[in-house]
Amino acid sequence: MLVDAIRAEGFRLSKNRTALFWSVVFVPVITVVIGTITQFVLKANEAKLLADSDAPPGLRDMMLKGGELDMAEALVGAAGNLANPMVLLFVLIGAATLYAGDYRWETWRLISARNSRPNLLLGKLAVVAGLALLAMLFMLLAAVAENFIRAAIFDRTVVFGATGEAFGQFAGQFGLSWLRILQFTMMGMLAASVTRSLLAALFVPLVIGVAQFFSPQMLTPMGIMPDAWLAVLVNPGAAVDAISAAIAGGERAAALPAGILPKAWTSLGLWTLLPLAGALAWFRRQDLSKE
Repeated sequence: MLVDAIRAEGFRLSKNRTALFWSVVFVPVITVVIGTITQFVLKANEAKLLADSDAPPGLRDMMLKGGELDMAEALVGAAGNLANPMVLLFVLIGAATLYAGDYRWETWRLISARNSRPNLLLGKLAVVAGLALLAMLFMLLAAVAENFIRAAIFDRTVVFGATGEAFGQFAGQFGLSWLRILQFTMMGMLAASVTRSLLAALFVPLVIGVAQFFSPQMLTPMGIMPDAWLAVLVNPGAAVDAISAAIAGGERAAALPAGILPKAWTSLGLWTLLPLAGALAWFRRQDLSKE
C-alpha cells in the first residue's frame, strides 16, 4: 500500500542524518550567519551610508533608529524566497538520495516484491514533499531569527501587523515555493529512474536549471520575447516569478505582461507532471532483476 511505502521511506530518511543536515539545517544556519555579519557591517558603516545620497531608500529606512520592523511583512517576503537556488540545491541532495538510493545500494529487489512499483515511487515523492516542507519551515525560523537580530542591531521595534491580505499572500507564496521545490526535484526522479545513478539525479536538474535560467538570453536574439509561450514553457523558474508577482500584487503584478499567468501555470504544471509521468512509466517497465 502507498501508506506503507511512505512510512518505510520516511523511516529510512529519518536515519540518514547526513542528508537531513544538508537538506534541512545547513542553508538556514548559513543564512542566519551571513545575515548577522551583513547587519554588523552595515551598522559599522551606518553614518557613511546615511550620508550617501545614492544609497537605496530601503537600506536607509532599515538603519533609522526607532523605526518599526513588521515581522508579518518580513515573513511574507521570506515565504516568497523559500525556493531560492540555495534551498533548491540542498533539498535536491536529500531528494536524490531518496530517488536513487535503492539503485546505489541495490535494494530495489528487496522491496519491489512487497509493494507496487507506482506506490514505491509515489512513497518517495511524498517523503520528498515532507522534506521540502521541513526545509521551508527551518528557513522561516531563520528569517525570524535574522529579523530579530536586525532589530536588535539597529534598535528597531518589532511589530506584527498581520492582516487578512498579508496572510493570504503568505499562504500563496509559501504554497508556490513548495510547488517549485517539488517541480525541481521531479527532474531528479526522472534522471534517477533512467540512469540508475545518484550523480545523475543530482547534476541533471542542476544543468537543466542553469540552462533554463539563461534561456531568455538565448531566445531573445531569435525574436522570442520573455513573455512568449515558448520562452515561458522552457523556463519554469520565470513562470514561478510571474505567479509570485501576481500573488504579491501592487506594482509587481501591474508590471506583468498581459496573458502571462496562463502560460506560467501551464509551464509549471508541465515541468512537474511530465517528469513524474515519465519516471513512473519508465520504472514500471524497468528490469530490476540484477538490482
